[in-house]
Amino acid sequence: MHRLFASAVLMIASVAAHAGCQCACVGGIAQAVCSSPLDVKPICANRACPPAPPSLAPPLDPRVPPVGASKCVQKQVLNEKTGRYEWKEICS
Repeated sequence: MHRLFASAVLMIASVAAHAGCQCACVGGIAQAVCSSPLDVKPICANRACPPAPPSLAPPLDPRVPPVGASKCVQKQVLNEKTGRYEWKEICS
């Protein structure tokens, strides 16, 4: 019984650790995209991503990066629902 409880806790903790992150196509490459730089990034499996269309990034308003990040940049991220790339702010 104790083993079953410990296994359930570990499974819930691992899901919670990746809740703020998802694997997505960024600029034509599969990588982890997290809502916070403090989130634990999952290991993303290699997958075929369509190439990102060439375009200029929209201007980024100057601001201080969030806690845990040193810089933020605009990158094209594939929207799984529409199948099109959208500009998103990615901080690291």
